[in-house]
Amino acid sequence: MTAKQVLTYAADQGARFVSVRFTDLIGAWHHLTYPIAFLDEDSFEDGFGFDASSLRGWAAINESDMLLIPDPGRFWMDPFTDEPTLCLIANVMEPITKEGYGLDPRSVAVRAESYLRFTGIADTVYVGPEAEFFVFDNVSYHNGQNSAGFLIDSEEGHWNTARKGTYEQPNAGYQIKPKGGYVPVAPTDTLIDLRNAMSLTLAEVGIEVECHHHEVATAGQCEIDFRFSNMLHTADNLMLFKYIVKNTASAYGRTATFMPKPLYGDNGSGMHVHQSLWKDGTPLFAGDEYAGLSETAKFYIGGLLKHAPALIAFAAPTTNSYKRLVPGFEAPVNLAYSARNRSAAVRIPMFSASPKAKRIEFRPPDPSCNPYITFAALLMAGLDGIQNRIDPGAPLDKDIYDLPPEELANVPSLPGSLEGALDALENDHEFLLKGDVFSSAMIERWIKFKRENEVNNLRLRPHPLEFSMYYDV
Repeated sequence: MTAKQVLTYAADQGARFVSVRFTDLIGAWHHLTYPIAFLDEDSFEDGFGFDASSLRGWAAINESDMLLIPDPGRFWMDPFTDEPTLCLIANVMEPITKEGYGLDPRSVAVRAESYLRFTGIADTVYVGPEAEFFVFDNVSYHNGQNSAGFLIDSEEGHWNTARKGTYEQPNAGYQIKPKGGYVPVAPTDTLIDLRNAMSLTLAEVGIEVECHHHEVATAGQCEIDFRFSNMLHTADNLMLFKYIVKNTASAYGRTATFMPKPLYGDNGSGMHVHQSLWKDGTPLFAGDEYAGLSETAKFYIGGLLKHAPALIAFAAPTTNSYKRLVPGFEAPVNLAYSARNRSAAVRIPMFSASPKAKRIEFRPPDPSCNPYITFAALLMAGLDGIQNRIDPGAPLDKDIYDLPPEELANVPSLPGSLEGALDALENDHEFLLKGDVFSSAMIERWIKFKRENEVNNLRLRPHPLEFSMYYDV
């Protein structure tokens, strides 16, 4: 699309404002809104100036001037504003050099796709994430010096006694037991209409929904699958997907969260990431080796498994992520690959024999991640595997959860904490620096921010459970 086409679309839609959106280092959307008269063809070259110093992990006060350069390839009308508002996604640029800002996540993804083409290995990486989320009726939490706690209410929860939100009537008794929420029909699944509304709104903004359903956990765990695309477009779509899900839930008097593990004793929300490489319209992952894979695909898997401990510093980037990634439970912490086997970190889906459908699925990520950085890091690890012909070893077709201890000891696993993942990234990030896709400064900033603002914050606070365990020592 061109700038002129965007302006024509805005005029046809009667847009009165334009919302220019960008993603901070950690992965949250931000925006500046202008009257539509401020948007013209030059805006797509000259951009909009803004102060980047007040955003998490970004520029210092002495280097705060940045530009937002809108991408004419992605635009839509905001479904939630009263006044017609055109939405654009922007890259953050250095105002002097007009190069992508080193800490701008979307610029990292742009450079990653450019590097892929530069290698000659492939020209396109397709990415398809499965971002699970929870919908609750009410959530409250507090963290003071002398008090801390949270409370979650959901009409579906087996621990709930009354419907919340707009219902105000006794629960009908169709509560979902722990780990008992996978694809039930109504009245057990109370969220069908809400997911339908989300799906229709996603279609309005150009995201093609393929399927939606209730997920395994009690109390409103959901999944809405949307169609894959190239890496940058998929990352854009995931940011928009989260915006639509949260705002639609809010419009229905509910609240949605992509927090990986909000409930104790039940499944967390993951984000399995499907990936495949293509060149000149030909899929590169199909072949005659194990599970119908090509040698290229196996080496790509080798790169993912080798660098997985470092990758999850981006792909599972919160302290809460490691309440989900716990060894010995149903979590993809085991660094092995297998066909159909969901207990391995890398799975090869076997739904179709078509070469076009051949892909690999990396299962450790969760939806709290920054998609631009995460998808770029996964690609860089896979390319490193191909370039260095990293053998992933033999596949593991057994149920890893049921392996005897002596066998399980031979299967490497992911770090058990965000701190461990950050240490792994600190020690293994050279593969990310190829083609200047990532910079050492960005990786250092990420590690520093996460340690100081998340790891240390949690480490310094007493946990409510500790009072039960230790108060009477």
